Amino acid sequence: MEKEKTKQYIYIVQASSESTRCKIGKTKDLERRLKDYNNMTGKSKDIIYKYLFTCEVKDMAQVENDIKKEYITYRETGSTEMYILNALMFKNYVKFIKSHPLFISEIFIKKDEPIIKVEIVKRKMPSMKERGTTYKQIMLRAQRVKYDEFYTLYEDVEKEVAMYDKSIWHDKCVFCNCDDAVDENDDKKTSAFALYFIRNFKELGLKKLICTHYSSKVDLFNAGSKGYAYFYILTKDVPKGKYKHYPNYDGSFDHPISIQILNEEADIVCTNPPFSRARDYWKLIIESGKKFLFISNSACIQTTAYIHYIKDNKVWAGYNEVYWYEDPRKNRIRATGHWFTNLPITDRPHYKRLKLVPLKDIPDKFKKYDDKGILLVDNGYIPKNYKKPFAVSHNPISNGLLEKGYKIVQAKRHNIYINGKEKYARVLVQKI
Repeated sequence: MEKEKTKQYIYIVQASSESTRCKIGKTKDLERRLKDYNNMTGKSKDIIYKYLFTCEVKDMAQVENDIKKEYITYRETGSTEMYILNALMFKNYVKFIKSHPLFISEIFIKKDEPIIKVEIVKRKMPSMKERGTTYKQIMLRAQRVKYDEFYTLYEDVEKEVAMYDKSIWHDKCVFCNCDDAVDENDDKKTSAFALYFIRNFKELGLKKLICTHYSSKVDLFNAGSKGYAYFYILTKDVPKGKYKHYPNYDGSFDHPISIQILNEEADIVCTNPPFSRARDYWKLIIESGKKFLFISNSACIQTTAYIHYIKDNKVWAGYNEVYWYEDPRKNRIRATGHWFTNLPITDRPHYKRLKLVPLKDIPDKFKKYDDKGILLVDNGYIPKNYKKPFAVSHNPISNGLLEKGYKIVQAKRHNIYINGKEKYARVLVQKI
C-alpha cells in the first residue's frame, strides 16, 4: 500500500506581546510548530504564541513564496516571517491564502479577532466607515488641529536607533525636545524616547541627554499636572539625572530656552514632534544644522511644504515606518508615520521593495498616464530605462529611490487628474 503523502500547512501565528505583528509561515506539523514557538530559547514564559489561522495547501513553499511577494511592503525587515498586522490586513492575508490555487481547506480561524482590540476597546462612537472618514483624513486633520497626543512606542524607538552605527552617538548630547514625562524610577511614567536613551546611555556612549516635559493639558503618563514644564538632564559624570524648572517655560520646542539648548548644547535631536506643528518643527530643526532623527507623517514626502527639503538633500527617510502609537488613555491607535533623518543611511533593507525594471515589464495595472501625459507607477515598480519625469507615491522615496540614481524634479507635489477626475497627489522624479 502506498504511503500516505505528508500534509502541508500555512499558518498565521501571533505572540501575546505583539499586538501589531504576526508571523506567517509553513509547516508539516502544526502542533509541533506551535510548541517550537512557545519553547524558543530566551522567550519569556509570559509570552504565549497562538494560531490566528491555519489551513492545508498542496505546496506550502510555493504559497509562502507568493505571500512574500504579494505583501513585501508589509513584511518586517530582517525577518522572513514577521508581518504588520491589523484587522484589515488579517482579513487580506486570509483572503489571499484562501483564494490561492494551491489552497485545499481551512482548518482554524480565530473568530474573536484579539488583534483589533486596540481599535475597538472602550469606543462608544461610530466606526470610521460609519462616519465616512479614513485614517488618511484623520492624519491630515491632525496636522491642522491642536490635538497632538500621539505617543511613540518604545519598540519603534529601539528598532530605528539600532539601525545606526553606535559611533554616531558616542560622546554626543541627545536632545528630545518634544518629549514628555521622565521618571527614572517608573518606566510607566517615562516616555519612550527618554526611556530608551536612559536605558542605553552607557552602551551608546552618550555625553548628555536632555528631555523636555511639555505642559500639555493631557496627562498620558500619570505624572501629575502639566501646568509646568521642566528639563530632565542626564550626563555621563552623574549616575542620576536632574530636573530643572524654569519660570514661564512651557516646554515647547520653539520656546527661547528650548532653542538655546538646541543651538548651544544639542548634537543630535531625536523625538516625535506634534503633528499640528510639523512644518514649524522641520524648518527649525533643519535650519539649526544639527543632526536629527524624528517621526513625521509619511505623507510629508509628497506634500509641497516638505518636498523641497528632500529634493535639496537636507533630509531623507530613515529605515522604518511607524504604524502604531498610544493615545492619552494608552490605547494603541493606527496612523501612518515614518522616521526622517540626516544621519548616514547604509545598506537600506527596503531597497528590495523597489522593482527597477524596463518600462515594458511593468504590468499594465501598475502604470498609467495622467491627463498631462505624465507616467504614474505603483506597487514599487520603477521604469529603469525611462528618461522622462514620472510620478510616484511616497513609498518608493521612503524605500530609498533617491539613493538609486533618481532625483526629485519639482519642489512641489504633482497634482494628478485622470479623465478630469482628481487623484492622489504624487512626487515627480527622474533618472539622473
